[in-house]
Amino acid sequence: MSPFMGYFMLGSAFLIIVSMALMLARLLGGPTLYDRLLAVNSFGTKTVLFLCVFCFIIGRPDGVDIALLYALMNFIGTIAVLKFFNYQALDVGLMRGNNSERGGRS
Repeated sequence: MSPFMGYFMLGSAFLIIVSMALMLARLLGGPTLYDRLLAVNSFGTKTVLFLCVFCFIIGRPDGVDIALLYALMNFIGTIAVLKFFNYQALDVGLMRGNNSERGGRS
């Protein structure tokens, strides 16, 4: 890796860490639940970016697989939290509010 690329990677890792700190500030000071959830989701995305950059800095690009797994867990966790706060339960089916198509009462 060239020296320019090394400095570029270190600079981008530093900027990602700064943006992660800003997301933590938004998480702690968010006025609504959805602002906080958006901050958590953004923090997870920044973590994936940081893991990718860090893996290339240390010369182990196979760690990107771990970052992709973390991205998938972040997405599924966000959907689960949104579903829980919307329905107050996680065992609600996808077609809960649409009874007319299933032959139920209107």
